[in-house]
Amino acid sequence: MIRVISAGIYIAVQDLGRQGYGHLGVPISGVMDSYSAKLANHLLGNNENESVLEITLGNTILVFENKLSIVISGADTQPMISDNMVNMNRVLEVNTGDVLKLGKPLYGVRTYVAVKGGFQTEKVLGSKSWFKNVTEQFLVKKGDVLPVSPQKGFKTLKNASVRVDKEHFDARFIEVYKGPEFDLLSEKQQNELKNTVFTISKDNNRMGYRLVETVENELGSMLTSSVLPGTVQLTPSGTLIVLMRDCQVTGGYPRVLQLTENAIDRLSQKSTNDTFQFKLVDLNL
Repeated sequence: MIRVISAGIYIAVQDLGRQGYGHLGVPISGVMDSYSAKLANHLLGNNENESVLEITLGNTILVFENKLSIVISGADTQPMISDNMVNMNRVLEVNTGDVLKLGKPLYGVRTYVAVKGGFQTEKVLGSKSWFKNVTEQFLVKKGDVLPVSPQKGFKTLKNASVRVDKEHFDARFIEVYKGPEFDLLSEKQQNELKNTVFTISKDNNRMGYRLVETVENELGSMLTSSVLPGTVQLTPSGTLIVLMRDCQVTGGYPRVLQLTENAIDRLSQKSTNDTFQFKLVDLNL
């Protein structure tokens, strides 16, 4: 068991999400940064879809009530176990009573704590990802106790570690494909999308990121159509909205760009006032 002594601003259990339920209006959800979550699971020898704890902006304290093998990945929140600094992206052995403290991130936004065997929370519609009105619980709170698998008999590579490219967190360019309505834009508008340095506004969360800079347009209304995590919508006011993991399954704004999976991961590690540019990639290459 893992007991939550102090919860940050947003902590939830997530895996890679629930696919195939869009017709019911159920979002995919899942970890915001799948690269970091998969990395942690691989180091532990878990299935890459095993559930992890996603912690936004650190400031969290956890107590381990069992001996466990864990990995901490994603944003560097200066992790300490029983007041000793520990390494990110490395298999760590914790004992009963050990305390994990995560501080303010040195870089990045979202930190992942993976445990050998994953978190033993309820699976709903094929996924353990927490989402409001889909799962009974959608947010970790102070005092919660999170169930984990017993560690008897597990073999873990105790010295397994990996060096993560800092570019994952500092990326200036976010790769995108043309969206279904991209060709409705003028050449000038298309160039604005490619050449503008965009700033993430304070209106950003797991559902989507609104950007500060605008692209003037006179695109007509469109029928509500399917959208995915990574879809970039252009509103009549010129505001761009980048949909993220908890986004709705349909939308009525033109879909001018679509982020690559890697781009969603990298954007999820950016927050308010961070900047980036879109980099258009050719699907035919």
